[in-house]
Amino acid sequence: MKNMKLGTSELTVSAISLGCMRMGKLSKSEAANVIHNALDVGVDFFDHADIYAGGESEKIFADAIDMNPTIREKMFIQTKAGIRKGYFDFSKEHILSSVDESLKRLKTDYIDVFLLHRPDALVEPEEVAEAFSELEKSGKVRHFGVSNHNPMQIELLKKYVQQDLIVNQLQFSIMHTSMIDAGIQMNTKFENSMDRDGSILDYSRLNNMTIQAWSPFQHGFFKGVFIDHEQFPALNAKLQEISDKYEVTKSAIAIAWILRHPAKIQPVVGTMNPERLASIAKATDIILTREEWYEIYLAAGNELP
Repeated sequence: MKNMKLGTSELTVSAISLGCMRMGKLSKSEAANVIHNALDVGVDFFDHADIYAGGESEKIFADAIDMNPTIREKMFIQTKAGIRKGYFDFSKEHILSSVDESLKRLKTDYIDVFLLHRPDALVEPEEVAEAFSELEKSGKVRHFGVSNHNPMQIELLKKYVQQDLIVNQLQFSIMHTSMIDAGIQMNTKFENSMDRDGSILDYSRLNNMTIQAWSPFQHGFFKGVFIDHEQFPALNAKLQEISDKYEVTKSAIAIAWILRHPAKIQPVVGTMNPERLASIAKATDIILTREEWYEIYLAAGNELP
C-alpha cells in the first residue's frame, strides 16, 4: 500500500481509505476482522459520518477493536456531520455536539479530520469558524475539510475559517466523471461540456486540497455497482482485459484508474469484505498507461471531441 500526503497537512496516510458506512450492520467480530485486515494490507485511514447507521458504525468500529491508545495511534479517523433528518445543519451548536457524540462513540479523544458533510443552504460561516476554532483549541479535532462542496462554497468558508480545509469528499468513479468531462469537452457544445462542478478538480489542485472519491464503484447516484453489471459490457470487457494484463481484479483496475489521475485523489472504498479489500489494495502498485486510462474512459461511454 502506497501512502500520500493529505492536503496541506502533515498527515501521511494510505492512498486508499476504508469507508465505514456499512459497518453498522456487522457483528463485533466481523467488524474486528475488517479493521485488522485493513491495517494488515496498509489501509490506515478510516472514513466515518455521524449518520452512518445512525451512529452505530462509529460505535461498532470502536467496540470491535477495544479502542485504546495503542491501536488508535496506528490509524487515522475521519468523520463528518451536518446531515439531519429532513435538513442540513452547519450551526455551531450542531457541529460541536456532533463531534462530542462521535468522540464518545469512537471512544477516542480526538478526530484526525472532521468534514462538513453536505452544503447547508443556511450556513453562517462565522458560526462554522467559531466551532472549528473551539474544536481545534480543545484538541478534539486536528484537521478540517468539507464534503460535496463547490469552489465558491469553499471560498466562502475560507473567508472566515482560520484552519486549512485539507479535504473535499466528492463522488467520482469511472461511471461518474463530471469533474473531468467538462475539461475534456471545453469549448464545445457537447452535453458533457457543461461544468456542473465549478471546476472543482482544477480548484483542488491549485489549492493543494485532497479530493476523496466516494462511491468509486457506483454508477449514477447510488444506482448500483458497475463492475460485472450487464448494462456495461464494453466497460467490463476493457476492465477484464487490463486486469488480466496486471493480474489483479477489475475492482483494482477501477481504483487504479482513479489513482492514475495526477490530482492525487484518495478513493474511499466501502467494502466490508476483507478479501475484496486486500485485492483492491493492489491498485496502488499499478500505474496505468495514458492509453489505458483513456481506453477505460471511452469504454465507459464517454467521447473525445
